[in-house]
Amino acid sequence: MSDTMREQLRASFKNRAVFYYLIYDELQAEIGPERAEQIMTRAVLRRGRQIGKQFAEFGPDDFAGLKEAFLAIIPDEGRMFEPNVIRCDEDGFDIQLESCPLKQAWQELDLGDEEMKTMCRIAGVIDQGTFEAAGFSMEPDTWQPGRSGCCHLHIRKGDG
Repeated sequence: MSDTMREQLRASFKNRAVFYYLIYDELQAEIGPERAEQIMTRAVLRRGRQIGKQFAEFGPDDFAGLKEAFLAIIPDEGRMFEPNVIRCDEDGFDIQLESCPLKQAWQELDLGDEEMKTMCRIAGVIDQGTFEAAGFSMEPDTWQPGRSGCCHLHIRKGDG
């Protein structure tokens, strides 16, 4: 991928992050932060479930297959999110995303820690939806102040 394409791709993800924030900001002004987060979370979760259908052949417990397939779709051969596989064995698949263009966009908007945590929580449910639709179990473990990287994904065997 050329440097120009790489910059355009990263800009596209940052644009998505800005839209997420602006929509959240408008919603929270109208209906409060809790309802705004609930509505956005539902929408992002639905999108994750759409994405996850492509991984259904691996659920509920083919972690090695899931790992290979999931890593293969991370943009720019992984450079976009810098995945760090912590574990992949018969009991689960743990991965830490060391970088996130969405989080970087929110930092550039000068969001405080609490707003950053909220936006990461909202955006992070895309992974929950993805893995649940594929037949696995996963609870979002999104960025927290003082913690390195961004999302920590802990995927476990699904109910079948």
